[in-house]
Amino acid sequence: MYQTIEGQRGADSAHHHIAIDQDAIASVATDEAAAVLRGTPPDLRKDAPVSVIGAGIAGAWQALLLARAGRNVTLYERGDREMTQATSHWAGGMLAPYCEAETAEPMVGLMGMRSLEMWRKEFPETAFNGSLVVAHARDRADFERFAKMTAGHQRLDADGVAELEPALAGRFREGLYFPDEGHVEPRLVLARLHQRLVEAGGAIHFESEITPEELDGLVIDCRGLAARDKAPELRGVKGEMVVIKTTEVTLSRPVRLMHPRWPLYVIPREDNHFMLGATSIESEDELVTVRSALELLSAAYAVHPAFGEAHIVEIGAGLRPAFPDNLPRISIGNRRIATNGLYRHGFLLAPALAEKMLAYVERGVVDNQVMRCL
Repeated sequence: MYQTIEGQRGADSAHHHIAIDQDAIASVATDEAAAVLRGTPPDLRKDAPVSVIGAGIAGAWQALLLARAGRNVTLYERGDREMTQATSHWAGGMLAPYCEAETAEPMVGLMGMRSLEMWRKEFPETAFNGSLVVAHARDRADFERFAKMTAGHQRLDADGVAELEPALAGRFREGLYFPDEGHVEPRLVLARLHQRLVEAGGAIHFESEITPEELDGLVIDCRGLAARDKAPELRGVKGEMVVIKTTEVTLSRPVRLMHPRWPLYVIPREDNHFMLGATSIESEDELVTVRSALELLSAAYAVHPAFGEAHIVEIGAGLRPAFPDNLPRISIGNRRIATNGLYRHGFLLAPALAEKMLAYVERGVVDNQVMRCL
């Protein structure tokens, strides 16, 4: 459900694969819109300067859409151009709204499908080859549960898996193929989004640690965990990753391997690199545990033994900002707009959230699924 400041309403168009409780959304519509009106609104004048704080995936998309809408945008980032301090630096880049339906709320799937369209439009040269879920016989129960909890997939037998990924021939008896999903390489596309912001007339200042109070005009706060001065309920959820390199295995799409605790994935990247990931740990340290490293490397070996001879290129971890409900939030009021709480869905949700933010800035549209009053 959408509601403008003037009170006009429209209806969400739910994708036919994912259902959503419209009554639950509608129940908060009037109160949320009224709260926005009562707050101190941001400066939405067309000629007001726009400052976006945080050049990770959320801030980059928001700055880009605002610049293309004709706004005078400056993007501030506390880290350097390499973005090694950002959560986005350690992300997998999975664009998998159907697979995420196993554990995520329906709104994540709905926004994720919209984001997929936006990613395809922005980067048409990127191959969106879907994703593949497999399991060994001992984890068959987990495989079947995953199949029941998700939609948008095709069941493959052993020959189907081999046809889709020849490197996996003879290794798995069946698989689930999600043809409409995709993935991007986070560090590459983030740099390209920054470049396109500049091409659209925006500016970026790296190594500029700044707070919303220091800025005039419209302020968009995308600081992640650094925004706990305004949103103390945020917590960090650690995601660990390993990057390996080998010429012995070729994959065309992310492969998720069922695991007793969580699905572990192998994501192909450029130059014969593969990213191993999917840990999700309630911890705010940024070190990789021995157990996680062993599980990630063992998962790669279980997908294909040739990964056992791969070289380890990098090991690291990032902290994903999350609210208690693990859902994203756009907060409005007190002279600023804050987008935060993307949890493990940063690359999946960032474009759609930026679109919702822009709809509010340009037309006063309040989306009651994700918007709150500060």
